[in-house]
Formats: sequence, structure tokens, C-alpha cells
Amino acid sequence: MPFEATIASFARALVDPSRPAPAATQRRDGRPVERRFAVYRNNVAVALIGALEARYPVVRRLVGDDFFRGMAGAYVAAQKPRSPTLIHYGDGFPGFVAGFPPAGAVPFLADVARLENAWVEAYHSAEAGALGLDALAAIAPDGFESLRFRPHPAARLLSFAHPAASIWAASQCESEPRPPETWSAEAALVTRPDADVFVRVLPPGGFAFAAALFSGASLGEAAALGGEGFDPGAHLVGLVEAGAFQSPISKEP
Repeated sequence: MPFEATIASFARALVDPSRPAPAATQRRDGRPVERRFAVYRNNVAVALIGALEARYPVVRRLVGDDFFRGMAGAYVAAQKPRSPTLIHYGDGFPGFVAGFPPAGAVPFLADVARLENAWVEAYHSAEAGALGLDALAAIAPDGFESLRFRPHPAARLLSFAHPAASIWAASQCESEPRPPETWSAEAALVTRPDADVFVRVLPPGGFAFAAALFSGASLGEAAALGGEGFDPGAHLVGLVEAGAFQSPISKEP
């Protein structure tokens, strides 16, 4: 059998317990290695589930070890790694959770998974200097409306149908987490201006404003989306303080 076919056969058998060990895997005396291969197959599954446990600790805490491992096992069976680096495995888990029928009893679970995935992405994002308030203060007032900002590589904007950021924050303590006092939709900003990742719940109007700036709109264009009573200056300061933008800023051509 050609080497490529052997590797393909090995990979198929590794992720499908119903398949026998590949014919090319045998002992020195020519006997099959079904039991040894089964151990190796199990170790692979355990390692991938462990990677998901490390990436989604709050989701695991919310549903318990047994439920999480069962859900993670189903994901592992359906989604194979696309990279030899385990830190990249599991980015599709939030979408899987959203469509996993047993998780339907916990409707906010997929949103919490999305936040945890954004946290990991932010942590491993490229290094870049963050725009500071001092640079913002140096801009002449008459030039503010035309300013455009570059998102920091680690910045992530998320909008949730549930108070996922508050649930996530409450689960960071060792004691039993308390449910949010107000159960409503939330938007969050995930940033990593230095070495630490931060999660900030955005105030009303903050998501549309930040999303417009992230997509390349000028400050004047983004401010117009806020509606009556919206304070773009305060929102901009909050975003800059959080490390949402990369230095430098630029004006319209």
C-alpha cells in the first residue's frame, strides 16, 4: 500500500472506533495490534477533550464535568484537528454547542462559549502597541470627526442574546456563581493591551459605535449611530482605556 494511503487509513481508523486497526499496524511477529491501537485511539480522544476543557473552563463549570465531557466527546467525534497545535483546536465549539440538542436546556451556554473562545483568541493574538489617551488628547478638536481607528489585533467585539459576559465574570470566583441581577442581552469587548486579557461589558449603544469604528467608519459616522443622548466622547475614552485600538490613528484622505 502506498505511504499516503497508509496514512489516510491510519487517520480514519484513529477517529472511528468501528474501524479495525489498519493492516499496516502490526507486531514484529506479524500479529494484529487491535488492543494497542485502541489505547492509542482513546488517548487521542482524551487529549482533545482535555484541550476543550482548558479552552472552555466556565462552560465546563456551568454544566458539570460529566455533561461537558460527553458534549466534548461528541464534538471530537465530529470535528478533527486542522492543526498539529492543540491551542488552535476547538474554535468551532461554540457553534457546536448552539446546535447540540442536550445543551438546549442551557440557552446561554453557546454565548458563554463564544466569549471564552474570544478570550483565547485575544490571548494568542499578535503583539501591537495600544492607542493611549495621551495620543488622543494631542488631536485638535476640529479634526476629531474625521478620525479613523485601527482595531488592536487582540480586540474582539461580541453581541449576546443573554448576559453571557456577566455570567462569565461571576464564574471567575471560587465560590458558587450568582446569576445576573438583570437578565438581558449584553455586548462585550475583549482586549489584551499588554499581557492580560480583559472583558468589558459595553454600555447601551456601545456595540454599534465600536463595531462601526472597527469596520473603518470615521468617528463622526460612528457617533451618528448612537441616537439621542449618546455620548461618543465618553464611549471613545472607554474603548481607548480598554486598549481596543492600535496606534497610530489616522485621518480621512
